[in-house]
Amino acid sequence: MEAPLSRRDYRMKFKVLALAAASILAIAPSGAGAAKPVYGTWGYDATAMDAGVKPGDDFFDYVNGSWFKRTEIAADRTFAGIDSVLNDQIEKDVRAIVEDMAKDPSANGRLGQQIGDLYNSWMDEARVEQLGTAPLKPYLAKIDAAKTRGDLVELFASPGYDSPIGIAIFADLKDPTRYSVYAGQDGLGMPNRDYYLLKGEKYDAYRKAYRNYLIELQTLAGISQPEARADRIIALETAIAKIHWTPEQQRDVEKVYNPMTRAQLRTFAPQIDWDRALNRLGIGKVNKVVVGEKSAVQAEAKLFASTPLQTWKDWTAVHFISGNAQYLPKAFDDAKFNFYSKTLRDVPEQRARWKRGVDMVDNALGEGVGQIYVQRHYPPESDRQMKELIGNILAALKEKIETNSWMDAPTKARALEKLASFDPRIGHPVKYIDYSTLEVKRGDLLGNAIRSSDFNWKLDVSRYPKPVDRALWGMLPQTNNAYYDPTQNQITFPAAILQPPYFDPRADAASNYGSIGATIGHEIGHGFDDQGRKFDAKGRLADWWTPATAKLYTAHADTLVSQYDSYEPIPGVHIKGQLTLGENLGDLGGLEVAYAAYRKYVAQHGEPPVIDGLTGDQRFFIAYGYSWETKQREGALRAQLLTNEHSPAKYRVNGVVRNIDAWYKAFNVQPGDKMYLPPEKRVRVW
Repeated sequence: MEAPLSRRDYRMKFKVLALAAASILAIAPSGAGAAKPVYGTWGYDATAMDAGVKPGDDFFDYVNGSWFKRTEIAADRTFAGIDSVLNDQIEKDVRAIVEDMAKDPSANGRLGQQIGDLYNSWMDEARVEQLGTAPLKPYLAKIDAAKTRGDLVELFASPGYDSPIGIAIFADLKDPTRYSVYAGQDGLGMPNRDYYLLKGEKYDAYRKAYRNYLIELQTLAGISQPEARADRIIALETAIAKIHWTPEQQRDVEKVYNPMTRAQLRTFAPQIDWDRALNRLGIGKVNKVVVGEKSAVQAEAKLFASTPLQTWKDWTAVHFISGNAQYLPKAFDDAKFNFYSKTLRDVPEQRARWKRGVDMVDNALGEGVGQIYVQRHYPPESDRQMKELIGNILAALKEKIETNSWMDAPTKARALEKLASFDPRIGHPVKYIDYSTLEVKRGDLLGNAIRSSDFNWKLDVSRYPKPVDRALWGMLPQTNNAYYDPTQNQITFPAAILQPPYFDPRADAASNYGSIGATIGHEIGHGFDDQGRKFDAKGRLADWWTPATAKLYTAHADTLVSQYDSYEPIPGVHIKGQLTLGENLGDLGGLEVAYAAYRKYVAQHGEPPVIDGLTGDQRFFIAYGYSWETKQREGALRAQLLTNEHSPAKYRVNGVVRNIDAWYKAFNVQPGDKMYLPPEKRVRVW
């Protein structure tokens, strides 16, 4: 994320998508006569290994150390690694689709016209420079014309404008067959509260750079007294930061579910004209709103009433400019890049314009592009292999639930019920979004962006009165990612992740089980992590664990929190064990289950041969470490540690394997090795 989330992008923390770097698991064994894998002799590029490192001292460096030493991060990226290899290929594939449409938009129907005209409007830099700030002025004029706080509330609920309180529509946590409207904390220009509140030279420098950025944006837009306005905006956002919940607090799904009637909402936060806002959003008949961070929302409403109207107008103006700077002349775009990418994430060079154009088209017309991507790049065979592998993982997890020692019988029965109801989705949606009503105008870049935002919101509103459509996807087919949705009990693996380097039908089974198999296990495991376990087989927020089992589970989880709290990727900046707990549980449980599934495979097909001097079990764990091959810029790593629920890649390897008995056996890890943990201190999810 290079810029703060806009109001339309507001997402409640219980809907966090797993950002695992993974793909689909192949089950085809390698052997005599088998075609060569894309990577190495069995699915791993052995030149990445640093054999001078003992596996038990630093397994990540053992697997990836030589690659790490020789690799430079591309000037326009925050990281290099396995993920960037696949992302580059996906980017090229999508570019070909978009540019085919752009060459002759009228020849490819309504969707082709929209894709082509949108991409051309982005690539026509001369037109953007010629228009200058003219496209911006009508939006700023609306802010200037606001005379009351009610007028501002109406702007907060309008396309393109930010709001101090975010509004979104998702499945209801207690009744996931229906949608609900959610309201939660928002309003910051920097990534999160820590950037405003932490002490130290690094954070002082960030705050100084942010002030300069706000001054620059206002100067470019012709706004008077930019320094004084910037100071007032920063003072306001600092006040907001102080009342915001921490990321760790936001993860507690029970505490962010606070349904209120309209009447209760008016009493709870009377400083906000909720009726006016909801009417403007097109949901004026809604009688229930689920409030997320209660104390923060209430305090932000009070802050809205106590802060001078002009300060809120200045805040609204600068947030609009910043949120849309990439659609304005180069000076605006450069200013945004210099702060959010160069300063905060240490990225020295802006990405090529065509790459960012592809991203824009994906964001606006993603499933339309995805439909073409699937036709060109997703073989039906991937569906078959994925289903088979998911079946193996589910079978392995079923055995682990039945035989684990910390679940009592009633909880096991409910866990097996939930496992049986899992709904895996593979490759692409069964139906795609119809974008035909989205108006795209060549030569109107900012207008296209605002209309796209409005289209997406209205799409959510159109679904609101109806039952939840379980066929909808939260990711695009061309996305290198995967996720678990607790309200629908669904795991989703887009087409783009189902290819090398993560999935290779020509690779050794150990490679595939260790890479994509662990990711499948991770996503399924989210159904039983510290928050996902609070949802039952039907996706309802409900406590189905007996107190005794919950107590034992929490003891395991607390130990894992302590382990990750001790890791210090940047001097003075530790991993937040509580913030990352769900993902760490997913990683550990996922690898445990994938290994069990791999051993089931071995039982069926026989013990695999030694390849490159490595046993099957060794290749399994090496493949897992290789799937997290990553080198990151310090600024980006710092942002991840402060804001993200995922641990850095190195600790998604080392922090996991040191808890798994089979890893110790595979690499003969002994007391005295740096990663060694006594058996009684190892966390075993399954």
